Amino acid sequence: MFRKILYPTDFSEGAKKALEYVKKLKEAGTEEVVIVHIIHDYGMDSVMEGCEWAGLNPEECKNDVFGDMVKKEQAKAEKILEEIEATGMKGKIRIELGNPASKILEISEDEHVSLIVMGAYGAGKIEELLLGSITEKVIRHAKVPAMAIR
Repeated sequence: MFRKILYPTDFSEGAKKALEYVKKLKEAGTEEVVIVHIIHDYGMDSVMEGCEWAGLNPEECKNDVFGDMVKKEQAKAEKILEEIEATGMKGKIRIELGNPASKILEISEDEHVSLIVMGAYGAGKIEELLLGSITEKVIRHAKVPAMAIR
């Protein structure tokens, strides 16, 4: 039924709860899980301006900053990948820069997933507001079923 699942994560408690649902979907025929973490590009323009002001190439500076962020998040995502593969499902990781809701929707189409499973809220008060709105946007605009786990 849901052979390929997209699992967007911010590594919060809400996302961990959603992961437990993802792992249980193996019993329903899920074969593959795409783990997605989006690094919000909010403020990246300021970083690039600062680099330019310091006499650095803005694009190279952006790639350096983004590369450092990716390395940090990759390690967290690899632990999740191990959990998923331990259930017998295949998995892969995508870490990208951009607007979280837009990128999640874009990746869901690019990966041809049959279901999106994500936490309803993030870790803190501000994150809850932001991630709650991200979850809502994904659910409203997804072309496949989307499940929000509280």
